[in-house]
Amino acid sequence: MSDSGNSPIIPGSQANHSRPVLWLITLVAVGLSLFQLYSAGIQPLGLFYQRSIHLMLIMMLAFLMFPLPGPRHDRGLVTGLVDTLFLFGALITGGYLVLFLDEIINRAGFWSQTDIVIGCIATVTVLEAARRAVGLGMTIIGLIAILYALAGPRGDLPWLGQFLPGILEHRGYNLDRLVGQLYLGQEGIFGLPMGVAATYIFIFVLFGAFLEITGAGKFFIDLAYAATGRQRGGPAKAAVIASAGMGSISGSAIANVVTTGAFTIPLMKRLGYKPHQAGGIEAAASTGGQIMPPLMGAGAFLIAEYTRMPYLDVVKVSILPAIMYFATVYLFVHIIALKQGMQGMARSELPQMRDVMGAGWHFLLPLLVLVWLLVMNMSPMRVGYYAILTMLAVAVLRFAVWFLFIAPREGQRVTAETLREACKVGLIKLVGGLELGARNAVAVSMACAVAGIIVGVVGLTGLGLKFSSMMMAFSGGNLLLALVMVLLASLVLGMGLPVTASYIVLIVLVGPALTAEFGVPLLIAHLVVFWYSQDSNVTPPIALAGFAGAAIAGAKPMDTGFQAWKFAKGLYLIPLFMVYNPEIIMGGPLPLLVWTAFTGLLALGAFAAALEGYLFTRMGLLARALLLPGIVAVFYPDLLVEVAGAVVMVLVLAGNWLVSRREAGAALG
Repeated sequence: MSDSGNSPIIPGSQANHSRPVLWLITLVAVGLSLFQLYSAGIQPLGLFYQRSIHLMLIMMLAFLMFPLPGPRHDRGLVTGLVDTLFLFGALITGGYLVLFLDEIINRAGFWSQTDIVIGCIATVTVLEAARRAVGLGMTIIGLIAILYALAGPRGDLPWLGQFLPGILEHRGYNLDRLVGQLYLGQEGIFGLPMGVAATYIFIFVLFGAFLEITGAGKFFIDLAYAATGRQRGGPAKAAVIASAGMGSISGSAIANVVTTGAFTIPLMKRLGYKPHQAGGIEAAASTGGQIMPPLMGAGAFLIAEYTRMPYLDVVKVSILPAIMYFATVYLFVHIIALKQGMQGMARSELPQMRDVMGAGWHFLLPLLVLVWLLVMNMSPMRVGYYAILTMLAVAVLRFAVWFLFIAPREGQRVTAETLREACKVGLIKLVGGLELGARNAVAVSMACAVAGIIVGVVGLTGLGLKFSSMMMAFSGGNLLLALVMVLLASLVLGMGLPVTASYIVLIVLVGPALTAEFGVPLLIAHLVVFWYSQDSNVTPPIALAGFAGAAIAGAKPMDTGFQAWKFAKGLYLIPLFMVYNPEIIMGGPLPLLVWTAFTGLLALGAFAAALEGYLFTRMGLLARALLLPGIVAVFYPDLLVEVAGAVVMVLVLAGNWLVSRREAGAALG
């Protein structure tokens, strides 16, 4: 779920690590994963115990995985000393709360000087760990939030308050009050974002790591190729389907790009897609992985916690919007294949569905168990625990079947030595999965920790209400303008924050305005903000997933970014559709739901056709111009207007089909 890393899955370069440090990373990572499994399935821990131990181990991993750079001659001296100090800072941050929690609770609000000093150490340590694991932008925004809290006539930095615009002024707070809020309260570092990261997110990241390390990624890619490879533009369509499958596991756009893109992008280029098109298609499809249930890049867990809705309900209402998004990308891919006269791949080049399912059907069992337990209303954390156990049990069972039946039938001699070797490989994979899960969780947990700092400052200073007033003033009470402001704010925040942190910050700032002032239902407001938080992956100038696709495709980053932006248009239109047609999320009579889903898919398809100027055949300017008012009408909350818009789109698209049939007949004649 992390959006950082130098490999498809594992963040943190190992090139600059000595062997003892690598062993220490493995030890801490495996210890963290075992702790999370214990607290998820055997003995749940109290709120502060769970979060503080999790953060302590996560920060230790961050400092071990991302050491300070420096000249070789002083790597063990100056930089090593600084890294060691921060490691102790991580131990103190979590250890102090674990050891003295009862005393701290008893003197709530009357903090000792030791509490404040430890809180200062914790805040600095969190900001530095986030800088290394997530990026400088996250730390800068956290620092700005802290300075904002200290500014004001009663704060420790009263002079800074003079530079604040009138609407952003506040009384100001001293360091003791701020540290109490950030370290010792339930709305700061150890607030809801860290709570979600330390429970639900980690256990599902670990589940994804076990799936990935046992070969689930290749299974999903082969499955996609077997299903779509022979169609026009087959590799690109396989990229869309494989990215949906991989996204349901990894929940990271960049990890998705480099994992599936390594296979799909070269084949797309060979088939005839231009390099920047291939990279853009993969980036747009991979970004959809973060809105694809069940994980949604950790978004489903956060939305469930913030809205107090069951996790399963959040997943269920997110299925149709995700299908609409992938259908749009798929249609773009199909149109380009038609325009450029591409064909599919030869049968001999593709894996056979029977062979793929025969080799990897067991990867579906843990996913089925996961869905079944969620339907049974079991806690998501416990569901993740049992899904991991199922994954391990399936792996052991598969080995047992090979050992007892397949190997003897194929004439392979199984000796005690080969059995020992197989057990050794299995143990290495088990440790590798535990380590991989912990490594993948570092960036998202650190993002949640700094997001907690921002949320704590927002709660302390009342910034959320001030931001709501600003939105009302700038938008003039117009919902569409307010949504455009949210979109622009998410793009700016996305330049410095990962998706999860961007969503948390935005929902705290604009959520109250969308719900209270504009009447947007709570769940839809959260989904809109979460979808818009994805746009920095595909929107230049900071199109992170697009740049990753460009690197694999050998294309120019900005060209690839613009292609990704084009293919990912559903990211902007579908949230608007949810706002103006809330029944698609909130439910309603079945005929209305079917009609809304039909018109939504029709509008997205018409939009893709109008943008490309092609569907069944080339589309003239008049036809494209006629489609636009039809698309807009579908978003208007009036049934007659929607029907009129749908009729216009159907007529134009049917006309395009008739023209294509006439052209085909003329060519045959």
